[in-house]
Amino acid sequence: MTQTMADTGVIKTAVELACRAPSLHNSQPWRWIAGPTSVDLFVDPHRTITSTDRSGREAIISCGAALDHFRVAMAAVDWTTNVAQFPNPNNLDHLASIDFTSVEYASQSRRELANAILRRRTNRLPFRAPKHWPRIEALLRSSLGNDLVTLDVLTDDVRPRLVEASRLTEVLRRYDDLYHHELRWWTEPLRDSEGIPASALVSESDSRRVELNRRFPADRYSERSSAGTDDQAKILVLSTPTDTRVDALNCGEALSTILLECTLAELATCPVTHITELNASRDVIRDLTSGPAAVPQVLIRVGIEPPDELTPKPTPRRPLSEVFAIRR
Repeated sequence: MTQTMADTGVIKTAVELACRAPSLHNSQPWRWIAGPTSVDLFVDPHRTITSTDRSGREAIISCGAALDHFRVAMAAVDWTTNVAQFPNPNNLDHLASIDFTSVEYASQSRRELANAILRRRTNRLPFRAPKHWPRIEALLRSSLGNDLVTLDVLTDDVRPRLVEASRLTEVLRRYDDLYHHELRWWTEPLRDSEGIPASALVSESDSRRVELNRRFPADRYSERSSAGTDDQAKILVLSTPTDTRVDALNCGEALSTILLECTLAELATCPVTHITELNASRDVIRDLTSGPAAVPQVLIRVGIEPPDELTPKPTPRRPLSEVFAIRR
């Protein structure tokens, strides 16, 4: 194997796939710079959603998901990535520096994982319970591959506590005008390359049937209702040992892994983060996990999308020219 720099066209394609990663309100808070020997990933502090994500933690989680997407995309075209996290102690917005090692060939499974990037959607509809869950859970646990991020699968009997945590965030933010302004801004139909389009939101009736989802303004989309019962999704929690920027980046990479593996298993997914944005609701989630000393970062709803429902359209993405540059 020879360490070298991949072709610029290959890197551009991989960055485009990486930018399909989920982010808070589809804010896409990443910047990529390709140099002579490496590709560097930065979080863009100007795209942090101030009231919702006061510490910038969710922006870094989003960038971690994009970083893992990038690694998957490069592996599919015969490149192994070598990642140095936070290579510049004087610039903590510099999240990663990535160089490459060529390999002889990519396995079919690597290509399928990269293809899953284009198929993955955040689906906010109520889900049916996933089939063959013990096997899926075992696969997800093995896919994480390290102890940097802990995966908990919550039992159905704690769902009332989850609903309590979700409602608590609504109560505590009832008079937070900036928070509600941000929700409206990021769901405005005028957003053409960012934000959450109406097609990715759900009706008020479906929203009531998924009590764990974040509540978005309800006057932007129709009152269509999906068939089926209340949400039966499995609820996963990703936690980290502490709450540093390194932890957030690691959690984002783990989030990407879980979402792509679920997509390959033909399961629908929906990351849920509002429950971990306030300490009061975060403490409720912490009490429900197997490691009370760990810090809950993000929840994921996993299940089977309702029958006869169209798969949500891809949410818009910013032009590559806005998020990627080449340093000569």
